[in-house]
Amino acid sequence: MTEVNPDEAVPEEQPAYKRASIFRNWISLSGVIVAFGSLFAFMLLFAIDMMTGHSNPYMGILAYLVAPVFLVIGTSLLIVGAVIRRSKIARATARGELLPKEVQLTRRRYKKDLVLFAVGASIFLLLTAIGSYQTYHFTESVVFCGQACHEVMKPEFVTYMHSPHARVSCSECHIGSGANWYVKSKISGAYQVYATAFDKYPRPIKTPISNLRPAQETCEQCHWPPMYVGNLDRTYNHFLADKENTPYSVRLSLKVGGGDATQGPIGGIHWHMNVNNKIEYYAADKQKQNIPWVRVTNPQGVVTVYRTEEFQGEPEASAINVMDCMDCHNRPAHIFKSPNDAVDLAMSVGILDSSLPALKRRAVEALTAEYATETEASQKIATELNRHYGDDPRVGSTIDAVQQIYSNNFFPEMKANWQVYPNNIGHKDWLGCFRCHDGLHSSADGLLNIKADDCNACHTIIAQGKGEELNLLAPKGLEFDHPDGDFLGLTCSDCHTGALQ
Repeated sequence: MTEVNPDEAVPEEQPAYKRASIFRNWISLSGVIVAFGSLFAFMLLFAIDMMTGHSNPYMGILAYLVAPVFLVIGTSLLIVGAVIRRSKIARATARGELLPKEVQLTRRRYKKDLVLFAVGASIFLLLTAIGSYQTYHFTESVVFCGQACHEVMKPEFVTYMHSPHARVSCSECHIGSGANWYVKSKISGAYQVYATAFDKYPRPIKTPISNLRPAQETCEQCHWPPMYVGNLDRTYNHFLADKENTPYSVRLSLKVGGGDATQGPIGGIHWHMNVNNKIEYYAADKQKQNIPWVRVTNPQGVVTVYRTEEFQGEPEASAINVMDCMDCHNRPAHIFKSPNDAVDLAMSVGILDSSLPALKRRAVEALTAEYATETEASQKIATELNRHYGDDPRVGSTIDAVQQIYSNNFFPEMKANWQVYPNNIGHKDWLGCFRCHDGLHSSADGLLNIKADDCNACHTIIAQGKGEELNLLAPKGLEFDHPDGDFLGLTCSDCHTGALQ
């Protein structure tokens, strides 16, 4: 009796054409694993997002865009493998040849391949799980928004890192939760991906003023709107651009107030956000710096319209904006300091030595010169300051400080600095409050809006000057004493530009 070697190939019965499966091939089976892996990733991401207690706006990209792409790839491999095998079967049948062997994992000769396939599939699914989880969290990071994905956003990333919101993730403000705004910010922003890839983006990057999400849906998730703030004590330290760098400070009591009678008296700056008041306005420009028309509806429903003399008629309904926190707090996380303010701050805290002659003027002049690149700026700032203070032992630290101010606030490659991004808090370098409160807006009965020269309407000057003058507090308030004399009829930004005046 002949002994049969189990490893020896045994002729297999040729299956009939109708019984031959077109899906039993390695390509199709690989497609099944890829498709199953994408489905597994989707379910995992969805479960993570449901259990974390907060909505990750990028989950939609991973779960509803990336995972389906791999599902399509897996399905395509399944179909491609089937088409290839069907073609082979058709050719073999036409020639009267043996049909190509199909993958039958239950047969002994495929056991080794089955083990390798199973190990590979398991590793693939494990990596899918780990990768999905890590990617989910990476897309929430500031590194993803500011560096990995958006290199063109360097100015916004650097200023964000020095802002009061440096611990708030980019997506929480720019996108927030909800599928509706996810679609608006990401799907409709596909052109931005194209612009970045093909270097078609504007320089500087434009602020998306027209499609910013309302503050009620983003900022107010942390900042409690009804909270009564009351008065805030603030001291603003300045230095004149003379040889002595003469200090001049103004101490103010800002009347922030509140807008909820259950928390405190309604009034102050935050009166504008009282839910019982409705303030609407029309802006004649995209950056909302020219506001010739304002409509106020008080709690009793009385409507008052203020307009400038030049603006006649009524704006179109679609062009009317309802006042929002962001209309004043328009740069909460991307603050490009003006050279004047940045140097004042550095001198007031001792980073720059105010005893160096004319340092205020020299530093601001060095910062505001025209440079093509940040490297060129660093070199020329050092050259200019060395020219003035070359023999002074403090020149090294002075150069380092001015260069740091430049790198934190000026980005010549992207043409980004304080000049192109208006900051509407206050009214010194930009119109800000004076966009409406300029004394030029009046109602039909001649009622003027709050005038620009009414300094004590929104804040009380309790001290001003230098040295001992700052210890002479005036609770009832002082008239503003401009160090260079009175400039009646002008707003602050008519002279103050953020650079030397």
